[in-house]
Amino acid sequence: MPIPMTKQKTFLKYLIVASISSYAFFSPTQKVLARDAPQPNHTLTTQEAVNRAYNNYKSTTDGSNASYIPYLEKANKKLYGIVIVTIDGKIFKAGDSDYSFPVESISKVFTLAHVLKIQGAKNLQNKIGVNATGLPFNSALAIELNNDKLTGSPPPGNPLVNAGAIATASLVEGKSFEEKWNTVIKTASAFAGHPLSLNKDVYDSEMADNQHNLAIAILLKSYNYLYADSTETIDLYTRECSYNITAKDLAVMGATLANGGNNPLTHQNVVDEETSMRVLAVMATAGLYNTSGEWLYNVGLPATSGVGGGIMAVVPGKMAIAVYSSPLDPAGNSVRGQLAIQSIAHDLGISIFKKK
Repeated sequence: MPIPMTKQKTFLKYLIVASISSYAFFSPTQKVLARDAPQPNHTLTTQEAVNRAYNNYKSTTDGSNASYIPYLEKANKKLYGIVIVTIDGKIFKAGDSDYSFPVESISKVFTLAHVLKIQGAKNLQNKIGVNATGLPFNSALAIELNNDKLTGSPPPGNPLVNAGAIATASLVEGKSFEEKWNTVIKTASAFAGHPLSLNKDVYDSEMADNQHNLAIAILLKSYNYLYADSTETIDLYTRECSYNITAKDLAVMGATLANGGNNPLTHQNVVDEETSMRVLAVMATAGLYNTSGEWLYNVGLPATSGVGGGIMAVVPGKMAIAVYSSPLDPAGNSVRGQLAIQSIAHDLGISIFKKK
């Protein structure tokens, strides 16, 4: 049922206020990667590098849980797990690698992979865009700033910020809502190598307080950059962010991208190599939102994160590194997760910019 114009205006007024207030938690950016870190040790094995990262940052207490989602605010800050999965199926882990947590924004990557496979690279670029916004992941201001047509990119910006992810969700095919949801969760499950399930507590919590995302959807609709019903799309997007994963699941999902779309444990071709390549390109430029450039400069790996505390980095053709730790920096990225992945990347000498 269409939303009355008076309610739309109310939402848009809320949107302006929320866009400005969203900077309160997510800015200014904390320089997590600028702190002194141990010098790289290139003699370490993969498991030793994982152990070193785990031990070095196990006692780190910086960061705060996401306070605007009650379920996440109550997460145990002591839980900390690291997993590496290689493209030939080897697994290296430390800590709480099998603890289940809400996927949150990391899910955007896998829904993007499906939509990209179905829609094609050019359609996705025209309908959503692939340029970084340079603003917090939940920014609505980025939609207005990117609507000047001079950049050549549509207002959503890219599929990994909320606006772009909402637009991506509106492109998921299906004759019914349940059919669309089954497509999303089956795609994610294929990446993980086993069935994943909805965390209903997280879903209900986020649906009860989703005015900001609904306002974003309405604004996108007003610019003709939403491709399905606003309310249904937000429901699908909220479900997409609410399924449970573990650090091990996340490493397998990343290793599937590293392996050109082939799951290294199940050997299922989830997506094709070109789709994987383009997903990794978007991760490199926008996966950590307004800190993506700094991350790529310091670490040199495509990565993505969620406010649930997960973070995943991919080494194309080699492996994926995943970490779970709930305390976040002001940009919404796991503090220990960033430090651990940086440590492992430096110890193992891995970077997409390094000479082979």
